[in-house]
Amino acid sequence: MIERIATPLPGRESGLLMESALGLVSTSSYPAIVGTADAMLKSAGVMLIGYEKVGGGYCTAVVRGKTSDVRLAVEAGVQTAKEFGQLVSSSIIPRPLANLEAVLPINSRIPRYARKQAFSHFSNQAIGLLETRGFPALVGASNTMLRAAEVHLIGYEKIGAGLCTVIIQGHVADVIYAIDAGMKEAERIGELHAVMVIPRPLDELEQSLPISPALLEVPEPLLLPSLVRQEVGELLELPAKTPER
Repeated sequence: MIERIATPLPGRESGLLMESALGLVSTSSYPAIVGTADAMLKSAGVMLIGYEKVGGGYCTAVVRGKTSDVRLAVEAGVQTAKEFGQLVSSSIIPRPLANLEAVLPINSRIPRYARKQAFSHFSNQAIGLLETRGFPALVGASNTMLRAAEVHLIGYEKIGAGLCTVIIQGHVADVIYAIDAGMKEAERIGELHAVMVIPRPLDELEQSLPISPALLEVPEPLLLPSLVRQEVGELLELPAKTPER
């Protein structure tokens, strides 16, 4: 089943995307695809559309931009995915046809209106991702990481084939220490599949992550005083004063 977390763009911005090139890099790991997307965003002026997860552990980072930028971004993404040993495939389409744009999820943008507030407590901090095959190992590793260092658990993702990922955030040293402790616990309980630490993720990457609803700050409603209508009584006619002599 295809899972999407994106929404259509406004007309003008959507039109600009439809005139831009398309770049895709696919991996068989969620931490790997996030690290790949990070490399793509930092290597060129591209826009991250989102991640397409098609099951079986396969997920694809989708970017748009000028053809030259997309080529640079895909090259950087492929290199990162190869370093992980998780590269599946990659593709560049300079000018996708309109029919392609209308049907496939390649021309939509991750909603940011709710996610911008999610990181207000964690700005300018590192993120760490730990992926296991099997849920018990993930829970055990998560518990160990939270006890080992001053980090926050901010999200969770699953991509099929038994692969699930937990996402933590904190200062770089704390995240590295926590991930190291979590790796050992995951291997003790079950199968560790992949890890990733991103010291300074871009805002665009942060906003693409599956943040727990418990961390999303919902603005409190502004309470305005209610208007109380008071009935106006009848006017009393006072007797006229007699002028003094």
